[in-house]
Amino acid sequence: MDTSTSVTNSSSLQISQFILMGFPGIHEWQHWLSLPLALLYLLALGANLLIIITIQHEPMLHEPMYHLLGILAVVDIGLATTIMPKILAIFWFDAKPISLPECFAQIYAIHSFMCMESGIFLCMAVDRYMAICYPLQYPSIVTEAFVIKATLAMVLRNGLLTIPVPVLAAQRHYCSRNEIDHCLCSNLGVTSLACDDITINRFYQLALVWVVVGSDMGLVFASYSLIIRSVLRLNSAKATSKALNTCSSHLILILFFYTAIIVVSVTHLAGRRAPFIPVLLNVLHIVIPPAINPMVYALRTQELRVGFQKLFGLGEHVTRK
Repeated sequence: MDTSTSVTNSSSLQISQFILMGFPGIHEWQHWLSLPLALLYLLALGANLLIIITIQHEPMLHEPMYHLLGILAVVDIGLATTIMPKILAIFWFDAKPISLPECFAQIYAIHSFMCMESGIFLCMAVDRYMAICYPLQYPSIVTEAFVIKATLAMVLRNGLLTIPVPVLAAQRHYCSRNEIDHCLCSNLGVTSLACDDITINRFYQLALVWVVVGSDMGLVFASYSLIIRSVLRLNSAKATSKALNTCSSHLILILFFYTAIIVVSVTHLAGRRAPFIPVLLNVLHIVIPPAINPMVYALRTQELRVGFQKLFGLGEHVTRK
């Protein structure tokens, strides 16, 4: 009997582990993808740790906007770490088996961190909205206590609303196939192997995306619409340029994050002819944002660049523009 199955009392087979096959259609040479993925993961870890350390080290950065950026860096590290060690183990050591509890835990972690990232982007949008549209009230409203409360609210929202995803997946009966054509445990990829009805799993997945990510995306773009309208009413071209530059880093990353979600969703629906593409995009969508988020902020935020230079002992040579 296969070691990946066990016999139930009803003499039917119940799977005890899944096999992550990696990228479909390129199993023979997929290990060559491990180098760029490993480099992206190391970049994500190093850059986000640098962001966190710099914000903690530099008093000038002890402001709500940078506290939110530090929280985003923590979420990015957690998101990348949720999948990359297992993916690299598959490529380097052929460690394809994954137990059902580990798989369901990964499903929960991926959904929680993805929803958390969306929530932090919403908090950042609200922060910029208050700073630009209500500059006089901003210091008294967006305080350190506000950041803590908003973060805790996002943790509770995302932690609780994503619990049913792995719970519903664990309640399914897996009795035949156990090979997943993926590098990670995606909810729909896992439940598609179930022998019983998965309608409720598909429904809750869709509801979660619309209620959490959809509402966040709507509120984020509403905030930036109000910000742009307020900025365009400014009489000073210099003030307009400064306000837009303050928001540009957030807007670039927000557009990339939500556009990538839409692209991944569309390619998943249309990926039967080329299943390799949605799997690759799914992996890249999880590992690329943690790698590029710190670089975008570092390139476009002078205060952060100054903090980096001071951290590395170059502060005495830095002059503020």
